[in-house]
Amino acid sequence: QVQLVESGGGLVQAGGSLRLSCAASGSIFSINVMGWYRQAPGKQRELVAVITSGGSTNYADSEKGRFTISRDNAKNTVYLQMNSLKPEDTAVYYCHALIATMTLRVPHGYWGQGTQVTVSS
Repeated sequence: QVQLVESGGGLVQAGGSLRLSCAASGSIFSINVMGWYRQAPGKQRELVAVITSGGSTNYADSEKGRFTISRDNAKNTVYLQMNSLKPEDTAVYYCHALIATMTLRVPHGYWGQGTQVTVSS
């Protein structure tokens, strides 16, 4: 089985920074795209940023210039550095990854349990 475990959420004042981490573990053959999504109360889950195994990135327009996604392929870990945080960034942040397991070598999507980010004004 595969697990994604997030860490790094918390409470921060507007203008502050947080760094989220998400580590994948288990019977992993390969990891393709890894990314971060978020869901605010009463809203749908939305893309924040994604990164391929080769390092290509894509961001939602509202995060460009403030957030940076990166990954350490050797550690099966993806990071999200969030700067200049705004109250509207408050949400549960979820890690997602396309992972092929040792048993089924076809990529399948996995989600982490989510980590709360709260930005106070």
